[in-house]
Amino acid sequence: MNPEFFIPIPVLLSQLTLGLVNGAFYAMLSLGLAVIFGLLNVINFAHGALYMLGAVLAWAGMNYFGVGYWTMLLVSPLIVGIIGIIIERLLLHWIYELDHIYGLLLTLGITLVIEGIMRSAYGVSGLPYAAPSELRGATDLGFMFLPNYRAWVLVASITVCLATWFFIEKTKVGSYLRAGTENPKIVESFGVNVPVMITLTYGFGVALAAFAGVLAAPMMQVSPLMGQNLIIIIFAVVVIGGMGSIMGAIVTGLALGVLEGLTKVIYPQASSTVVFLIMAIILLVRPAGLFGRDK
Repeated sequence: MNPEFFIPIPVLLSQLTLGLVNGAFYAMLSLGLAVIFGLLNVINFAHGALYMLGAVLAWAGMNYFGVGYWTMLLVSPLIVGIIGIIIERLLLHWIYELDHIYGLLLTLGITLVIEGIMRSAYGVSGLPYAAPSELRGATDLGFMFLPNYRAWVLVASITVCLATWFFIEKTKVGSYLRAGTENPKIVESFGVNVPVMITLTYGFGVALAAFAGVLAAPMMQVSPLMGQNLIIIIFAVVVIGGMGSIMGAIVTGLALGVLEGLTKVIYPQASSTVVFLIMAIILLVRPAGLFGRDK
C-alpha cells in the first residue's frame, strides 16, 4: 500500500467517533425542525435563533443567577418552549393555510429580531460556558481520549431523539398529533382541542432546539450568531432525510456526522461541503428525501 494514502486506524476511528458525536448533535437539532414541519407544515427558519437562545439563557442563568448546568438543561427549554407558544399564538397560526414561503419569511423575520436583540445585549464575541465538573476530563478508548462531555452529548442526544420518535409514532397522543394535521375535524370529534395541540407541538419543537443549545454551550462559545453557523446544515439534514420525517432526521443526522468525520480523514478540504453535495444528489434522485413520502 502506498504510504501516502495509508490512514492510521487510530486516526480513522477517532474521526469516526467524533463524527458520530457531531451526528448525534445534528440529529438532535434537526429533530425539532422535522417535528414542526411534519406536524404543522411550517418551515421554521427561526430554529437556529431559538437554539442560540437556549444557549444564551444557560449562560445567563449561570452568570446572573448562579443556576447550574443541570438545572438550565431543564429550565432553558421550558422558557424557550413558552416563547415558542407565544410566537405560534400571535403570529404563526395565521399562515397555516398559506404557501410555505410565508412561513419561511415570517420565521426569518423572527430570527432577525431575536438575533438583533441578542447582539445588542451581548455583542458578537463568544461567551465561554464551562462544562459541569461531573463531565470534565476524558475517557481512554484505546485509540483516542474521548472528552466525557462529548460522550454525554452523544448519549443525551440519541436518548431524546429516540424518545421523541417513540412518543410521536407509537403512542396514542402521537397518533392524535399526526391525525390532527391530516384531518383536524375528525380528531376534534374525539374531544381533542386541535389548535391547543398544534400550539404545544410548536412549543415542544423549539424546546428541542433550546435543549440542543444548552448541550452545545460547553462545546463552543455562546454567541448570538451561533445559530447561523448550523441552521443551513440542519436544513440540509432535514431535506436529505425527508421533510417532516422524524426517523429520517435522526438517521440522516447520525449518518452525515459520521460521513463528515470520514471526509476529514480522506479529503479534509471537502468536509464542509460534503453534506450539501449529498443533498444535491438526493434531491436529483429522490426529491422527497430518503424517508419522505412522495406526493
